[in-house]
Amino acid sequence: MKPVTILTCLLCFLLLSFFRATADHETSTRGSSIIFTTLGKLDYAFDIFTLPASDPPSIADEVQITDGTYLNFNGHFPSTSPSLLSFLLRDQTLIQPPGGHDSSPLQLIYVTERNGSSNIYYDAVYYSDPRDTRSRTALELQVEITARVQVPLLEIKQGKSAISVKDKPALSGENLIYVSTHEDPGKPRTSWAAVYSTELRTGLTRRLTPYGVADFSPAVSPSGVYTAVASYGEKGWDGEVEMLTTDIYVFLTRDGAQRVKVVENGGWPCWVDDYTLFFHRRSEKDNWISVYKAILPKTGLISTGSVTIRRVTPPGLHAFTPATSPGNKKFIAVATRRPNSGYRHVELFDLLKKEFIELTRLISPNTHHLNPFISPDSTRIGYHKCRGDRNIKDKSTHLLLENLKSPSPDISLFRIDGSFPSFSPKGDRIAYVDFPGVYVVNPDGSNRRQIYPETAFSTAWNPVHEGLVYTSTGPVFASESTEVDIVSIHVDDVDQVGAKKLTTDGQNNAFPSVSPDGKLMVFRSGRTGYKNLYIMDAIEGEKGGLHRLTEGPWTDTMCSWSPAGDWIAFASDRENPGSGSFELYLIHPNGTGLRKLVQSGLGGRTNHPTFSPDGKSLVFTSDYAGISAEPISNPHHYQPYGEIFTIKLDGSDLKRLTHNSFEDGTPAWGPQYITPVDVEWGKKEECAFEECHWLNKTPNQGVKLAFLKASKPRCAG
Repeated sequence: MKPVTILTCLLCFLLLSFFRATADHETSTRGSSIIFTTLGKLDYAFDIFTLPASDPPSIADEVQITDGTYLNFNGHFPSTSPSLLSFLLRDQTLIQPPGGHDSSPLQLIYVTERNGSSNIYYDAVYYSDPRDTRSRTALELQVEITARVQVPLLEIKQGKSAISVKDKPALSGENLIYVSTHEDPGKPRTSWAAVYSTELRTGLTRRLTPYGVADFSPAVSPSGVYTAVASYGEKGWDGEVEMLTTDIYVFLTRDGAQRVKVVENGGWPCWVDDYTLFFHRRSEKDNWISVYKAILPKTGLISTGSVTIRRVTPPGLHAFTPATSPGNKKFIAVATRRPNSGYRHVELFDLLKKEFIELTRLISPNTHHLNPFISPDSTRIGYHKCRGDRNIKDKSTHLLLENLKSPSPDISLFRIDGSFPSFSPKGDRIAYVDFPGVYVVNPDGSNRRQIYPETAFSTAWNPVHEGLVYTSTGPVFASESTEVDIVSIHVDDVDQVGAKKLTTDGQNNAFPSVSPDGKLMVFRSGRTGYKNLYIMDAIEGEKGGLHRLTEGPWTDTMCSWSPAGDWIAFASDRENPGSGSFELYLIHPNGTGLRKLVQSGLGGRTNHPTFSPDGKSLVFTSDYAGISAEPISNPHHYQPYGEIFTIKLDGSDLKRLTHNSFEDGTPAWGPQYITPVDVEWGKKEECAFEECHWLNKTPNQGVKLAFLKASKPRCAG
């Protein structure tokens, strides 16, 4: 195909689009599905565990509190009154102490993600004590849960609050204090995270965070009078993905009144008494993340100038996400990253002796342990970690597709165990990347097979030539001159060997998307020194003709051709080239009609647009909703703020589909409604994730540290 033929085809597309618009097709998105990827999420298998805070711990002392199902994290040991306990268990069969022992249940409040949506649960469990050897043999000295009651604490109703992040719960009297993201602040790149209080008996919910402000990691004082939060205040989020430069505010728990900033540059607060706070921050002097102590005045006005602050943990290691218990001035619990360890562990820090006491490394040295918390009587330390093989329960729990609650009844929503998914024209197959190869699978999980073995990213189907799949092969996040090419693969042609290379110059050619008649392909290329959009023959590639669509010293990328053929959507940093800030644009295939669809805000990112089956809307990923949790409290995410959104082509009806503190991306919109149930496949459940990369860096290497000796741990006891 010659270039002039391509231009002729582009004119045909515009005429076809005109007639389609005149006919006003009523094709609906009803009965469609959206799939996307969440970085690492399907490899998380978190449960909450606890160890005694006294004797040197052993594996026999570790109690797994949560049930070995779902994603369970960020726990809190409550001090529940007998009346509230009776209320929580009002619809439950009363649990009896096992074996006639006069014991009390271990009580826990925690975040659990089920069907892709989070809620806060109360668990009461009885467990056997392995140190009670009166009737147990040596082989039986293992903790066992003998009775359990689970109660959801928040009633998730349909509507705008049905889907949201729930995080960092705490029980104060009969009120649950927690973070939720169910209210849209209406401003791009503004976090939806706010602190709420729900009265458990009535369900009455009150917002404690002022509008226009984002609050994280609430902690209620021992008396329940005050709540401390890590907050942006009104300065907003500037795109940080490591240590947020939040400030710590304190306000009245009952209604959020008398709000005052007490600490500049601090996160993850916790109380010892109503006048003593611990928190973490990165030291400006030596760059180690350490725990600090803030003493508030008991009389007079509270302000940052009236608060005394001193460093608690020494440099030489990172110590963060501190935990305290009421009145305990002997020790705190912290998560640490030591220079000689590749794992995050929970340790105690003796406030009197100023030394660390190791806990989790002694029982599971090669596992990450996150976000410790302490029981009210200071006898137990809780945390979450991978639950391990002992909880697989003899069946596969690893999911190919994880069903999520969808805010739209017409669209089923799934998280896929892979990246860059795309639907076949009929919606009966899904192509996706599972590094380093490309795979095809049926939506029910059957007939999964690899169609390309090499490193690749992005997938697309030809809408006319059945079984023809395209991908970009080469390294991701590479420069314009890096060798990346587009190849086509006939997945149903058993006689074909390998893939057909469609680009010839190797100058970072990627993100193919095919016209609705199957003849042309739009893609991005760095062949002129900048990443711009080009159109070529979808069957023969560049040899069949090449036409440049956009031109400029910026990056145009991640393109998608509409089902009607009249528009091409793409992401671009053309307003501020090289800044990393991307917005969504639309352009006709002949290069006319360029307009911006989504404004990301200063420094924002809006990427990976894909058209709905009817061509009237786009699905995309964006940091429009800011950030939902302190990044240090989670595993590693390159951009822990990506959420999935949809928008109509006229810029109206912007909808947020996902709510979590992970990185959601690379969505695809298919023509068939997939039944909203999880799709399992043959891999056993695993739990492996990357630590926050920035915690792997050792600050000020080669510098002698005054407190290095104090950072040397000792065993518990």
